[in-house]
Amino acid sequence: MTWQVYIIRCSDNSLYTGITSDIDRRFQQHADGTGAKYFRGRSPEQIVYLENGHDRSSASKREKQIKTMTRPEKDILVSTYCNR
Repeated sequence: MTWQVYIIRCSDNSLYTGITSDIDRRFQQHADGTGAKYFRGRSPEQIVYLENGHDRSSASKREKQIKTMTRPEKDILVSTYCNR
């Protein structure tokens, strides 16, 4: 099974990072309020970053790495993805 690491821009302009094996399903879960508790009080706006080709272990490690980045570092990561 292939896993993905993603970043979603939220309605309050914050960035949420997660992993999934089905990005469309996961985004819908967040939008429906059945995903992460982080989306209580804010809504997912757009997937702004997506990394493919991970297994569960490497996706978890990459998620942790991204979550430890500063906001400016995440903004650079997102901008390089959006400029592809």
